[in-house]
Amino acid sequence: MITVPLDKNKHDRKRFDCGVEPLNNYLRLMAQQQSSKDNTRTFVLEDQQQTTFIIGYYTLTMTTLNLSALPQKLQKKHQNAQATALIARLAIDKRYAQQGYGEWLLIDALHKLLAASDTVAFPLIMVDAKQGVAKFYEKMGFSSFLDEPNKLFMTLMDVRRSLGQ
Repeated sequence: MITVPLDKNKHDRKRFDCGVEPLNNYLRLMAQQQSSKDNTRTFVLEDQQQTTFIIGYYTLTMTTLNLSALPQKLQKKHQNAQATALIARLAIDKRYAQQGYGEWLLIDALHKLLAASDTVAFPLIMVDAKQGVAKFYEKMGFSSFLDEPNKLFMTLMDVRRSLGQ
């Protein structure tokens, strides 16, 4: 399996349905536009039998870091950090649910961000857990911010450790 950048001329965005309208609409209406403006990057996992079908996708970007929402130890360690990586969206089409694709896409996103951190430093990777899926990210090693339970983070050190690097 391999993710590729979203290609509006190839990928059938209208067919994609994860069951969460804002995530569906973002893929259909905004993802390509946001990428062309260099605001985000959206990667899709194609169905190997029909490569126009999207199994799932994720969107990467950078965001500001609210240090006061971190545990005290991390506030001190990263006191000069102002930005961090963000997995803004991650969704799986309902037809492919419960087959491990969500975990696979998350790990793929972490690999991409880890590679990016070798060029542009940032201390954390954040996720914005939509529709109460925070437990999925917690199971994968993320921790909630103190002030927002649906925003979670993992340090780059923990990402390296969990990916065996």
